[in-house]
Amino acid sequence: MPDRRSSCPRASVRRYGVATVLLGALAARCLAFSAWGVPAQSRSGALTARRSQLSSIEVKGEVRGEEGTSSYRRFYIGKDGQEISPWHDLPLSAEAEGEYWMVTEIPKMTKPKMEISTKEAGNPIAQDSKKGKLRDYHGPIFWNYGCLPQTWEDPTVEHPTLKVLGDNDPVDVVEIGSRTHEQGEVLRVKVLGVLAMIDDGELDWKVLAIASDDPMASELNDVADVEERMPEVLSGIREWFRWYKTPDGKPLNAFGFEEAFLDRGEAISVIEETHDAWKRLRAGKTSEGKLWTGASLSPGR
Repeated sequence: MPDRRSSCPRASVRRYGVATVLLGALAARCLAFSAWGVPAQSRSGALTARRSQLSSIEVKGEVRGEEGTSSYRRFYIGKDGQEISPWHDLPLSAEAEGEYWMVTEIPKMTKPKMEISTKEAGNPIAQDSKKGKLRDYHGPIFWNYGCLPQTWEDPTVEHPTLKVLGDNDPVDVVEIGSRTHEQGEVLRVKVLGVLAMIDDGELDWKVLAIASDDPMASELNDVADVEERMPEVLSGIREWFRWYKTPDGKPLNAFGFEEAFLDRGEAISVIEETHDAWKRLRAGKTSEGKLWTGASLSPGR
């Protein structure tokens, strides 16, 4: 595999400058495969699961607090009017082979670092913070980003090959379709592969997927199809995640398995393994620590 880093002028440009230049270059490389319009975020409690895709879930979003502040939260309301957890109560399987439900935390071409609050009751979406300051990416992410419900990367289990522990979060998803999602949207995605990122010594899987109703979905079935039909997307994702923390003075992120995206079968294995880990967490067989894993707030999943 060619060294994707070899063309970066590290010796002559400060780290911040390199990261900024690289993010700009990635934007140009990925432009052909992105729809750049970002829809206004709904505050009215509109459905966050696309009606055209609904088969087993119907959920509303309810915003509390002010966007862009530490008070902002997006909660989920089930069809019975009760709060549900997007992590624990939404289903994982979309009841089609290789398809799963994704919760969009960060729409593409946006910068606020939104995430499911794993330690808060109900697990609403909120903007991440560090030392009291809200976190933003230094440049926009070029793909829709979110997570898979009912998955968990167990921080007590060492990966047998990579020899690192899980990052204590649901499994992340990078969705490469043409449409910009709404924040909080729940949609069906077709899994294509997975990348093993190692962030600060922790394993942080990045599942590669495309919305099941995307025009390109029928042409993409595995990582090789992405490389052929959407050139540069795989390297763009890897380099974005390699560099995105460096403006804060942090080191480059690393990747396992010689930095390769693993195929669809491996991705499904990762999803199944982390779903089993989530089951153990919910059953109390693994210590929850500070995580909120309260009993289901709505009947059935």
